[in-house]
Amino acid sequence: MSIKPIYKTSATATGGRDGKARTDDGAFEVTLGTPKELGGNDQGNNPEQLFASGYAACFLGAMKFAASQDKALPGVPADTTVNATVGIGPRSDKGFGLSVDLVVTLPGVDREAAEALIAEADTICPYSHAVRGNISVTLNVA
Repeated sequence: MSIKPIYKTSATATGGRDGKARTDDGAFEVTLGTPKELGGNDQGNNPEQLFASGYAACFLGAMKFAASQDKALPGVPADTTVNATVGIGPRSDKGFGLSVDLVVTLPGVDREAAEALIAEADTICPYSHAVRGNISVTLNVA
């Protein structure tokens, strides 16, 4: 499927998991470090943390968009949170793979309405589209 982007950004990494990454506009820069579990020293942030942060923020944005488009869905309270846990481990075939667990907390929203909103957000979120069929993703209401 082809899209016509309405926004683009670009970042450059040097040094791999123990280097640096920076957006080309200079608005974001991070020192990278490999987690101890993967043989590193836990100094700096790792790609899985960055992915978890991006997915959580994007999914919450998709929830807000879904609620704004379908009045049958509940509104998104200001204190709503999305926690994304990203796991990395060896694949059975070759290399490494990821898993994601998303836990959504929607204070004051009943479970059935929350599940409907989350299901709709999952059909909208670009991160969900990007990983669908490629990695295991679980969606949960806290």
